[in-house]
Amino acid sequence: MKKSTYHRLASWVLLLAMSAAPALAQVPAPAEPQEKPIILLGVTAHIGNGEVIENAVIAFEDGKITMAGPASDAENMDLSGYEQIQAEGKHVYPGFILPNTELGLVEIGAVRATVDNEEEGVLNPNVRSIISYNTDSELIPTFRFNGILVAQITPVGGMVSGSSSVVHLDAWNWEDAAMLTDDAMHINWPGRKRTEFDYSTYTANRVPNEKYEEQVQTLENLFSDGAAYAEIRERGEPNLKLEATKGLFDGSKALHIHADEAKEIIEAVKFAQSHKVQRIVLVGGYEAYLITDFLKENEIPVIIDNLHDLPQLSGDDVDQQFKLPALLHQEGIMVSLGYNDAVNRSRNLPFIAGTAAAYGVDKEDALMMITSNTAKILGIDDKVGTLEKDKQATLFVSEGDALDMRTNIVAHAFIDGRKITLPAMQQRLYEKYKEKYSGAE
Repeated sequence: MKKSTYHRLASWVLLLAMSAAPALAQVPAPAEPQEKPIILLGVTAHIGNGEVIENAVIAFEDGKITMAGPASDAENMDLSGYEQIQAEGKHVYPGFILPNTELGLVEIGAVRATVDNEEEGVLNPNVRSIISYNTDSELIPTFRFNGILVAQITPVGGMVSGSSSVVHLDAWNWEDAAMLTDDAMHINWPGRKRTEFDYSTYTANRVPNEKYEEQVQTLENLFSDGAAYAEIRERGEPNLKLEATKGLFDGSKALHIHADEAKEIIEAVKFAQSHKVQRIVLVGGYEAYLITDFLKENEIPVIIDNLHDLPQLSGDDVDQQFKLPALLHQEGIMVSLGYNDAVNRSRNLPFIAGTAAAYGVDKEDALMMITSNTAKILGIDDKVGTLEKDKQATLFVSEGDALDMRTNIVAHAFIDGRKITLPAMQQRLYEKYKEKYSGAE
């Protein structure tokens, strides 16, 4: 079969499969704008800055929080014009924020047509994840059902992957979803060692990376050219790769360095500083606990990208990764939590925070690692991350502790004050087959 004929046939098969899908598989439509003020009564409010208010009231209007405090603040209010939600015994949280994710870029990993997270090549600073973000992803509602309402959509691959953008998870298209476009450029710092798999013994070995110096020099050339390009006042045709780096040198764009080993982290940070990059974030940081003084001195925040991971070195404790947030937090380093694993499993972000709480982090501090800390690192803390007056009403109500998978049962969720549809495909299928077999013996 000719290649073109094969592609046409494959396209028709995919089209027929999509057209035959039942209505059950449709993603819920985005919520309508908030029409009237809403007030949550009797909740336990987890503000997101370490504060907890028992018997609290949270009110919001036109998508903005107008009140967040104890119930006594609303005693003399006229609530006749409010939609009142009685939520005694329930807990309200700021929407959780998931950094460094391929959500909306990958749907089914085994189906190439649904994967748009990576471009060919080693240096792709001009790649923008936001234009590939799919607001109709069936995965998005499953994240909202766990309280994740904001995400940093991040490209992968190469040494320079491109620029991420921050979105809220309820929109018709990427333009509507975007909260902050091109917030950070992502580089994968080359390792001094690389993994080589021996198929004869089925073992992975760490061997020296002979191209390390060459790879670092490649990055050196890009950043030197980018800094020089940023100084040019009159340009002809723009160089898209260098144009994308300009924000690194004036502070409008952060540099997120993906690295794990202590020595490589230090080298990468010093490299960025030598080029006068103003905002540096470490992503990964498996050995960050070995260089806490360096990170603290240079004010480098850390996004731990997969807490539920096995030890990377044979001599490490089996729970080494579980303890990492506490080891960094107690040294005064700002910590955020991500979940750089299979995209569909990233919805478990709140339970990652629960693990951090079980291994030495105060529960409200663990909550900050997926709310206010992440908002500060991503540069959106003026909009979301805490339940405070004048911030966006992006929040949710849970039946119980949202960091515990047994009690994280989201009853209501709002993005910019809009009450979003919660049931996703999993819940719809549960109800479908529950009804079918409820009478079966």
